[in-house]
Amino acid sequence: MTILILNGPNLNLTGLREPEVYGVRTFDDLLVSLNRLYPMIEFVYFQSNIEGELIDKLHEFGFSALGIILNAGAYTHTSIAIGDAVKAIRSPVIEVHLSNVYAREEFRHHSFITPNAKGYLCGFGLYGYLLAAESLVKGFNLPDTTL
Repeated sequence: MTILILNGPNLNLTGLREPEVYGVRTFDDLLVSLNRLYPMIEFVYFQSNIEGELIDKLHEFGFSALGIILNAGAYTHTSIAIGDAVKAIRSPVIEVHLSNVYAREEFRHHSFITPNAKGYLCGFGLYGYLLAAESLVKGFNLPDTTL
């Protein structure tokens, strides 16, 4: 089983760029944690600053992956094409943002992805990716003992 972690523009700088907003841990750190927690899952990580490459990955994995964790960065707020690609595929997409976009500039309050995503997480830093992975692995089902 495969989960694609797909990141957009500038997320390659996580750990270096604005640590007060995005934190000091890197996606390499995240992948180590994910592989320890879910050794039965193959996590594929891809980051690009190019919109079309993100769409190509959605198409490539969108009919076979257990799920896709997507942080499209600033494309979230501008790319109808990425929103359409999420709508076109079958694999569930969890939209994730490191920062709380609603505590930031007004233009970040709109997403072209959210209406077509299975779920949405923001403001939890890299932990949001762990939450998204858990929801995909467990199939959005809560154990009977939790409620």
